[in-house]
Amino acid sequence: MPDFEIRVSGEIRAVKKDNEPAKIVGYAARFNQLSEDLGKFREQIQPGFFDGIDQDDVRALFNHDPNYVLGRTSSGTLKLTQDADGLAVDITPPDTTWARDLMKSIERGDVSQMSFAFTVAENGDKWEKVDGNWIRTLVKKGRVLDVSPVTYPAYPHTSAAVRSHLETLQQGETIPPDQAASSGAEDQVKARQAARSRTLELLGAKNKTRKEPQS
Repeated sequence: MPDFEIRVSGEIRAVKKDNEPAKIVGYAARFNQLSEDLGKFREQIQPGFFDGIDQDDVRALFNHDPNYVLGRTSSGTLKLTQDADGLAVDITPPDTTWARDLMKSIERGDVSQMSFAFTVAENGDKWEKVDGNWIRTLVKKGRVLDVSPVTYPAYPHTSAAVRSHLETLQQGETIPPDQAASSGAEDQVKARQAARSRTLELLGAKNKTRKEPQS
């Protein structure tokens, strides 16, 4: 399972036109907007981060739960477009009970934001200190794994590997980020393994408590 990160950085709405299926549209990510505090650092996405996005097989999920698939690029039910503002999404959800319930929640404004799961390319981010605060800029993606309407946007998941890198920077703030990332490589491997294990734990716990989807 790849080491990945999840960020809440977009908004969605439900759209219904005459004689057309209902859709979920909006942004999974916005460029040039600083995130909330992600644990001693903030983050922003540079325009062009999604260049060359793989459209072959990205999923749209609800709450990043693989049991609730809203759309998929390979089937044409999910479309992703990078524009001047960010990563735009267009989802045609299935005609199932749980998806119709979600659409109603989006229409009411109960579910109004979106996040995306992703990996970063090698040397695909940069760090700098601005007014005493660490800022991470995402420059080049590795892969986009999924996009997802989310219920709790206030709790972004940040991988342990990123936190480990920040700790390395804090210990030697004059070290360039690429060199800092290479130092303490064994610790970062351990951190990635811990992040993967924790993610599997969270998904397992969530799936145990969730009822089976109804069609």
